[in-house]
Amino acid sequence: MIGSIVARRSLLSATGLGPCLRMSVSVPRFLPTQVPASRRLASSQTTSVTAAESVAILNAQREKRPNSPHFTIYQPQITWLASIANRVTGSALSVALYAGSITYLLHPYFPAVESANLVQMVHDLPVWVKGSAKLLFAVPFTFHTFNGIRHLAWDVGYGLSLKGVYVGGYGVLALTAVSSIYLAFFV
Repeated sequence: MIGSIVARRSLLSATGLGPCLRMSVSVPRFLPTQVPASRRLASSQTTSVTAAESVAILNAQREKRPNSPHFTIYQPQITWLASIANRVTGSALSVALYAGSITYLLHPYFPAVESANLVQMVHDLPVWVKGSAKLLFAVPFTFHTFNGIRHLAWDVGYGLSLKGVYVGGYGVLALTAVSSIYLAFFV
């Protein structure tokens, strides 16, 4: 007993918390018999229920809960539209990269995936099909790139005001449109 008291006191004094912990631990605020009636917990009884009854009770409680507003009631804003689009374009670009990589890895099993065959197939396509296909890849690539640059600017503290966020969002959309058209039809 004396050893535990000495150990506790030395630990408290070594951490510098001795006086404040001693006062808060050693002096009870109320004895159990002196707790005011307003602070006492009412006794409650519990009853055992089956799993089906538990589900029924839970569903009854869910019917009484208010529904939180859904995003469809809000006016679309550039901030959350750009956030969703950034995630979607990042996922789409990742899927395209992995699909292309796996296709080339499977070249020995599918000889039609050979580079010479692909180049000839694309060469034979009409110009509008090639431009449309390039635009299909250019839009997510440029949007994700420019929006990523905008996020890097935010990380260093630029454009964090409300006006700066909107100017940056519309700037990303403008740069995406111009660079996508350039990449799709002029390169």
